Amino acid sequence: MSQTVDLWVDPICPWAWITSRWLLETKKVRDVDLRFHTMSLAVLNEGRELSAEYIDLMSKAWGPVRIMTAIEVRYGNDKPEDFYSAFGQHYHVGAQREDLLETARLALLDVGLDESLLGAAVSDEFDEDLKRSHYAGMNPVGFDVGTPVIHVGDVAFFGPVVTPAPKGEAAGILFDGVVAVASTPGFYELKRTRSEGPAFQ
Repeated sequence: MSQTVDLWVDPICPWAWITSRWLLETKKVRDVDLRFHTMSLAVLNEGRELSAEYIDLMSKAWGPVRIMTAIEVRYGNDKPEDFYSAFGQHYHVGAQREDLLETARLALLDVGLDESLLGAAVSDEFDEDLKRSHYAGMNPVGFDVGTPVIHVGDVAFFGPVVTPAPKGEAAGILFDGVVAVASTPGFYELKRTRSEGPAFQ
């Protein structure tokens, strides 16, 4: 029987990108129905003390996540994954990070979506939809974590933070283990210091 796996991401988060690639690999070796949703690091960090550099990043982060939300509202739940994957190929893999609107435009072109969706990046039209999605993902795990957030049935958790994304059966083994651990009553945290940065290939 297929397991529904819901993944909440902000397009600019490198760790969420790698986790999403792992789950797409998992689909090849496990019977999972993977659905992508938007959360917003900008919403999550509202009112927090941040460095000037991070404040600048958060101001730019609104654009891609608003576009991804607009796509879901306009076209349904299947299309956000297409945009997210295309955007990530440019932004994370291709390191096209200077002009997020241009990166988003290229992603829209890649997947055949209307360039008019770029207008959502500088509009608050879809912010209520974005916040509904954000809180649907974050409420079950709390707000001292970021993205990725995963729900598997009634089990919700942050992570896993992994690099690079496991491939083949290794992806399935990690999925089995993560769900088993997260499903254990009273289990909250398993962590070690990261010794390397995100690897996108």
